[in-house]
Amino acid sequence: MELEKVKSVIRDVYDFPKKGIVFKDLTTAFKDPEAMHIIGESLKQRYQNLGVTKVVGIESRGFIGASVLAYELNAGFVPVRKPGKLPADTLKKSYSKEYGTDTIEIHRDAIDENDVVVLHDDLLATGGTMAAAYELVKSMNPKKIYIDFIVELEFLEGRKAFPADVEVNSLIKY
Repeated sequence: MELEKVKSVIRDVYDFPKKGIVFKDLTTAFKDPEAMHIIGESLKQRYQNLGVTKVVGIESRGFIGASVLAYELNAGFVPVRKPGKLPADTLKKSYSKEYGTDTIEIHRDAIDENDVVVLHDDLLATGGTMAAAYELVKSMNPKKIYIDFIVELEFLEGRKAFPADVEVNSLIKY
């Protein structure tokens, strides 16, 4: 299976960002042309017939897959960033995550009620960052929101961070 190729090139980094954590480093998959092609094709196949108009990428590794998906779907790309990085008027949301608290922002005019949105990040751990991004995008009243990850760490049960009626997808599960 093609996704096994991607899984085989994802690097484990021990004790990052703190002792006891095994970090799944997707940069090794992003630098591998075959793995990157498989990721892009797999994402495109999942969403190509759903009328997606915007793909929202979460800073920073989420920008990679989100940009590829937006290009493949002929959709717009919208960044969700840390505070102070977006130049125009923003909406912001603070949240708890596995290593502390953080805040994210999105441009106030990035999404509207006519949009079908895919929220994308590279990895689902506890779901805090994506849940905050989901709340930001939901407050903009799009037609539909899908949540997407390349990798999901199932043992952390991050899916529980999202409402039951929201479609959450991941290509690879650990």
